[in-house]
Order: sequence, then C-alpha cells, then structure tokens
Amino acid sequence: MYELDFSVLTEYLPAILSGIVTTIKISILSIIFGTLVGILGALAKISDRFLVRAAANVYVEWIRNTPLLIQISFIYFGLGVFFNLSAVVASVAALSLFSGAYIAEIIRAGIQSIHKGQREAALSVGMTETQTMFLVILPQAIRRILPPLAGQFISLIKDSSLVSVIAVTDMTYAAKNIVTITFRAFEVWLAIAVFYFLLSFLLSQAVRRLEMRLAKSD
Repeated sequence: MYELDFSVLTEYLPAILSGIVTTIKISILSIIFGTLVGILGALAKISDRFLVRAAANVYVEWIRNTPLLIQISFIYFGLGVFFNLSAVVASVAALSLFSGAYIAEIIRAGIQSIHKGQREAALSVGMTETQTMFLVILPQAIRRILPPLAGQFISLIKDSSLVSVIAVTDMTYAAKNIVTITFRAFEVWLAIAVFYFLLSFLLSQAVRRLEMRLAKSD
C-alpha cells in the first residue's frame, strides 16, 4: 500500500520556494500589463473610429476563442524566431494579452454602465474627453467591476501554471521535476494545489477589503 511521505517537500523546499517566487512575479507583472492592455482595449472598443473599434474586436475575439496554451507556444516558439524572447518575457506577454482581452470586456461593460449624464456634466464644466474618462468615468466604473476583475486576476494566477510548458521554472515546473525524481506525485501536487489556493485566496481577500473601503468612502 502507498504510504504518504511529506518529507520530500522539505528536501526540495528551495526548488518549491523558487517556483513560488517565479509564479508570483509572473502573475503580478501579467496583472499589471494585462490591466493596461484591458483599459486600452476597452477604450478602443467604444471608440467612435470604426477601424480602431474593429481592431479591438478582432483582438478580443481572437484571444477569447483560442487556447491560452497555443498563445503561449506561438509567442515563445513562433515569435521567438524573429525576436529573442526569454521564456519569462514570452510568458508575461502571453498572459497579459490573454487576460487583457477579458479585462477589456469587463471594463467596457463598466464604462457603459455609467450614466451618460456624467460625461455630459464633465464636458459642460470644461473637461476634455480624456479628463472625463480618466477622472470621472473610469473611477466610478472600477468600483462596479471590482468583483469580476478580481475573478479574472485569480484566474490569471491559476492560468500561469501553463507557462511550465516552455520551461519557465514556476511552481508547476518545479512540481513536475520533483515528481519525476521522487515519484511522490500525491504529496507534491497536493502541496502545489495548496500554494495556488493560498495565492488566490489572499488576492480575493485583498480585493474584498478594497471593496469595503471604497463602500465606506461613498
């Protein structure tokens, strides 16, 4: 009968911790760049210019209807032919573009949920379109879309496990190597699952606290 032995986790703790740090770095960078891409994508989708709007729609639909694994592979192996991309850079780029498409839809919905009178009032007091969007519309929209944004960020953390296919030494890659050496699949994958859960849970709690603070400030 199979006997559990979690001592393997202690033995390979440095590799696991290194993988955790890599996962956190990739996730944070992807969330930052993905949010920036999402904001630009949302603004493009509601643009008055047809070509800008069409390009944004093509980008969003392409990303949302192709597998993330294929996107990661294309950027690393495909674009890698023309650009000298490291595995980490390719991973952040792929995850940012992937999450950016979903974030764009979330932000677009948030912007369009704000009453048109807000924009008209801001313009009437002399604000430019850019000032109106970033100082009046977006701050209100962000409050409304925090829950779906948090969900997307949490999904991004979990999706980051796919970067192990291009040899990024994240938690998943470390786990694969440890299992190959020790044959302790249950113990290792259970530990990795717990780490992913903790990262996602901590992020969800942070967003929840932010929501509460924003609610109190109203």
